[in-house]
Amino acid sequence: CATPCMIYAKKNMKKESWIWFDMDGTIADFYSVEGWLDDLKHHNTRPYREAKGLYSNLDLLEVLLLLKNKGYKLGIISWSSKDNCPDFDRAVELAKKEWLYNRLFDVVLDKIIVTPYGVCKADTCRKYGTGILVDDEEQNRTSWDLGKTIDATKNILTALRELLK
Repeated sequence: CATPCMIYAKKNMKKESWIWFDMDGTIADFYSVEGWLDDLKHHNTRPYREAKGLYSNLDLLEVLLLLKNKGYKLGIISWSSKDNCPDFDRAVELAKKEWLYNRLFDVVLDKIIVTPYGVCKADTCRKYGTGILVDDEEQNRTSWDLGKTIDATKNILTALRELLK
C-alpha cells in the first residue's frame, strides 16, 4: 500500500532534464584563433587552449547556476579532432577540459564528454535522458532527438534565460 509520502514523491518526480553544450563555436571562440586549422593539421592543441570565450565568463556562469537551481543538469558534449588519432584525441580532450576548468565551468557542470568526431551526439547522451542541445552545427541540431535545440549561431544567453521563465 502506497503511503501519502510515496504518492507525493512519485507524482512530483520529474525525469532529469539536461542541457548539453557543444564547445567549439558555441561557448569557445575556437575559430577566431589565428592558425587554428594549420595547428590541427599538425596535431597541435594550441587553439583549444587559447580560444577565448564567446561570452563573458561571469554572465555565462550566472545563467548556468540559475539553470542548475531550476533543476537542470548541465553537460558538455563536444567532438574531438577530425583525424581520429587516439593520441591527439586524448590531448584534445585534456585541452578542452583544461579550458573549462580555467574558466570555472567544471564547478557547475555535471558531465563533460569529448566524443570521437562525427559520432551522433544524441546517441552519446541518450543514456542520460531527455535534454536540450546547444550547438552551432545544424547537422547536430537536426539529428538531436532527445528534446529541443538551441542554435548557438545566435546569442545563447538570451535563449538560456528564456528557460528560466
